[in-house]
Amino acid sequence: MAKSALITGVSGQDGAYLARLLIDKGYRVSGLLARRSSDTLWRLRELGILDAVACIDGDLSDISSIRRALDASGAEEVYNLAAQSFVATSWQQPLLTAQITGVGALNVLEAIRLTDSGARFYQASTSEMFGLIQRERQDEVTPFHPRSPYGVAKLFAHWSTVNYRESFGMHASSGILFNHESPLRGIEFVTRKVSDGAARIKLGKQKELRLGNIDAKRDWGFAGDYVEAMWLMLQQDKPDDYVIATGTTTTVRDMCRIAFEHVGLRYEEHVVVDPKFFRPAEVEVLLGNPSKAKAKLGWQPKTGLNELMRMMVDADLRRVGRE
Repeated sequence: MAKSALITGVSGQDGAYLARLLIDKGYRVSGLLARRSSDTLWRLRELGILDAVACIDGDLSDISSIRRALDASGAEEVYNLAAQSFVATSWQQPLLTAQITGVGALNVLEAIRLTDSGARFYQASTSEMFGLIQRERQDEVTPFHPRSPYGVAKLFAHWSTVNYRESFGMHASSGILFNHESPLRGIEFVTRKVSDGAARIKLGKQKELRLGNIDAKRDWGFAGDYVEAMWLMLQQDKPDDYVIATGTTTTVRDMCRIAFEHVGLRYEEHVVVDPKFFRPAEVEVLLGNPSKAKAKLGWQPKTGLNELMRMMVDADLRRVGRE
């Protein structure tokens, strides 16, 4: 019989790519869906899998709805991807971020424990937990020092996952994912701001792109590659935590150069640094060491930043062209 999986945050970037991966592997896929906007399902529609995902209304703040979703889906694997995931918003809505991103993960863990389903659990942790970095390259034993309410909330969720693994013997793993992007990324994230801005400027829809700290460095990969690592973690005999990254770091400035060069433009003529987009506490550099994932999971990224940004710009050129 086909395996069954439940994905919280199924309508997000990672949820959509993960759902497609699992469907391709023959899974029955259900998604917990918090209906907070007019069209939450466009990503599933764009990947052509909307009819293949059973959407179940629920919310991470409501443990009873999570328990109902576990019962309805018969999930053998639960992937907790739902969160208030935009770092900048977490300073404006710290309590909401704590409840959904932090306590929400604990609600899923507790629901699995209470239903005694034996489901394997994946927690979407983040490189933002490292924050004020303690080592040049961050791995699974690098100390955490989050620099945003989002990072703090994710750290609570991460340690809750470790605690339930150690306290109750649950097969609970965390993927400490570094920045991962795609054409399905939300427009509020800097990579989509850049790809969308390059497309709009190329097509004459706008003249400039306003950004914050373009000298910040990040380890950027493709979300479609990273969801495979999530699946691999739950196929292991023993649960564990893994850094998922490319092992290379690039500035926002270089990312702008790649995107604008792809459409025959010079970013220097269009990108404006605007102090209002600077974070209250900046994370200057993130650089992951994915050697453990490569050794134990057999995982490695397939898509480089140049290819990724060209993919995103091309998608935004098509979107803007249809407007």
